[in-house]
Amino acid sequence: MDIVLPDKLYYTIGEIAKAFNVNASLIRFWEKEFSIISPRKTSSGSRKFSPDDVKKLQLIYHLVKEQGYTLEGARQRLKEDKQKPLTNLDVVTKLERVKQMLIEIKENLE
Repeated sequence: MDIVLPDKLYYTIGEIAKAFNVNASLIRFWEKEFSIISPRKTSSGSRKFSPDDVKKLQLIYHLVKEQGYTLEGARQRLKEDKQKPLTNLDVVTKLERVKQMLIEIKENLE
């Protein structure tokens, strides 16, 4: 899944939820379930997600929603090899971009 967010230092939970096309409650749930997600909290309790948090959420989304892992399975996968799932996710994301570019080129040629 290609997440489209503006270049910022921090994102609100609403921006994150909209980018992932999920409810904010799911983002909060994943935050509780996966210790790798640790957004900053303002004095009023609002969450501020860094670009690193977004990458981690993208990895969790990929494992749970796209690969079909259970939450426990995703936690195990993250513990087994912290770098490999991210690398796989990066490859999938890049291939999706290339596919989209090729589709656009094909449409322009027709």
